[in-house]
Parts: sequence; C-alpha cells; structure tokens
Amino acid sequence: MPDKSVKEVLLEAARAAGFELAGVAAVGDFPEHRQFEHWIETGRAAEMGYMAARDEAGGLKRGSLGRVAPWARSVVVCAANYNAAQPYSIHPYPTFVGDLPRGWIARYAWSREDYHDAVLRRLREVEGELRSAFKSAATNDGSGNELITRCYVDTGPVAERLYAKYAGIGWSGKNTCLINQKMGSWLFLGVILTSLELPPDTPAPDRCGSCTRCIDACPTQAIVAAHELDANLCISYLTIEKRGPIPEPLREGLGRHVFGCDICQDVCPWNRKAPVTSAAEFQPREGLVNPALEWLAEMDDAGFREVFRGSPVRRAKRQGLRRNAALAMGNSGEARFLPVLRKMEGEEDTVVADAAKWAAAKIRSKTATDVG
Repeated sequence: MPDKSVKEVLLEAARAAGFELAGVAAVGDFPEHRQFEHWIETGRAAEMGYMAARDEAGGLKRGSLGRVAPWARSVVVCAANYNAAQPYSIHPYPTFVGDLPRGWIARYAWSREDYHDAVLRRLREVEGELRSAFKSAATNDGSGNELITRCYVDTGPVAERLYAKYAGIGWSGKNTCLINQKMGSWLFLGVILTSLELPPDTPAPDRCGSCTRCIDACPTQAIVAAHELDANLCISYLTIEKRGPIPEPLREGLGRHVFGCDICQDVCPWNRKAPVTSAAEFQPREGLVNPALEWLAEMDDAGFREVFRGSPVRRAKRQGLRRNAALAMGNSGEARFLPVLRKMEGEEDTVVADAAKWAAAKIRSKTATDVG
C-alpha cells in the first residue's frame, strides 16, 4: 500500500482533532480582495480601524497574503460546528408566570470555552501532524527543505471566509456568512498558513440561488445588497464593536439583542437541518440562552468578570453590555423595567444613563399610548 500524501495525513488529522470540515486553498490574489478594499474605502467597516490597517507599502494587512506572509504557499482551513441544541432567536422562548421579556446573546458566544482557545488547540494538533508528515516526506526524498507554519483563529491578517470558500468548505452567502450545504453556517474557522505547496481543493459553488430571506429579515437593513454588509447598520457591530452611544435611529432595530445577532443565519434555509455539536466546550453556559435583561443591566464589575471569564462577550465590555440591555428593555415596552431603568438614568456613566433615559421614555410613550 503506498504511503499517504501529506495532504491525506493533514485531512485525517483535522477529523481526528474534532473538525467536521477541512480543505486547502492556494495563496493568491482573488477578486474578493478588491471587493474588500472597496468595502473599506466606502466606510462600511464603520469604526473597526483594525480592519483598515495597512502595511508600510500602503496595502491592507487583511488583503493579499503575499504582502504579510510572502513565504506562504497554501492555506489550510478547518471548520468546527458550534450549533447547540437550543432554539433560534426568531423562535418564541419559554416564559414563566411573572417573567419579563429576555435578551439575546449570539449563539457563538454561549460556549463554555472561548472559541479562540478551543479552535486553536485543535489547530495545533493538526499543525503537529502536518509537520511530522512533512518531515517524513522530506527525509525520504532528501530535499532537506524547512517548513514554516502559522495558526490563526480570528486574530491574523487572513480573510478566513475567503480562503474557506477556495478550500471548498462552503460558499459566501448573501449575508456574507460562510455556508456549507450539509453543516449550515454555524461554523468556527481556523487556518494554518504553510510554506508547503499542497494540492488545493475546488471552490464551493454558490447555492443561495434566488433566496433573499437573510436580506429581508435584517431589522436594520444592514445587508444593503447580496453579499454586501454595511457594518454601520449591523446589530452585531453595534452591540459588540461600537463604543459610546448607539445612534438613536438604529436603537429600535436592535430589538432584544444585547450581544451580536443571529437573525440572518436563523432564517437561512440551509440551517434548518444543521447538525448539533457534541463538543463539550461548545455547550452553552448557564443563563446565556435568552438571558434576563435586569440581571445583565445590574451586573457589577466583579459579576461581569466572573460570568464572562474567557467569553467573547467581554469584547463588548461591561458598559456596552449594560447599554445594550437598557435599550432592549426599552424595546420590550414593558413598564416593569422602569424601576431598573430609573436607577440607571442616575449613573455617572453617561453612555449607560443615556440608553436608560431613551428606554424609559420609550416605555412611557408606549404606556401612554396603550392607556389612551
């Protein structure tokens, strides 16, 4: 029986490490790189300055890999399913007698372990097998070449979803999320850059067809056209990355979202039969599925650190999370939130106080209208 190729060893290692999907893309300049440049130039990255970071030559660091990793010849892309067996944000949530409306935290942020750490740990296993396979092959052919590798999970100058497309993992949906026809879009991506030239996979075909459910369902119309997202309008950006007050015209569109948004994925037909993950590290932490808004709003510094230790939610910071909770209270129209909001209105934190004042006024306006 012939020896396995380095790529065969690599793909087997990815499955053994717990990745449901894996593939290889060649390093190159793709049409999407120019689209990304246009996205930056038109201001659709909002205030995410790190997306627009440029190198000494003036090129975007998240653009062509040839500028930041000239030694790279292939990109290994691995995908892990994080879909927990829980309702979607668009489904009614269970309520109890006297229960108040609840918030929503994006599905990817429920996990018991920060996905960066969980995915990187798996990637390191794959990287180790890749290096062993390469060493064995190099010894056999006497080439003596050295291998360079780098692992990234949302942290490097790599457009993961772009390379995932060219590695055959899935296609870029009209909501800009990566979609696989069997797994759906609930996927964490990790990449390994390597100086080894591996046989690339075939890019995945676009299977969105004429469907526009994600575009139609977005409450803030952030998907301005198929495959075009304006971060300035996106609920995920507004509730996570945006610092300071959220523009008033967009506050109502946030609904009950306090961290991220899943709507465009929840309505996607390809997620109807998405398999559920069995990985322990991707199971939800207690209280994060349909969280109580008053619990989040009244959380102190120590509580925030304890509840969200090692969680992506920390990126919003306590101020942002409480700001978002106040706005969600206002959008609920529930008068029983007014005592909590009144306390928040008097806080020194002007961002939180402003959100609470807006929310309280919205509830009072609704109450007056209902009485009238």
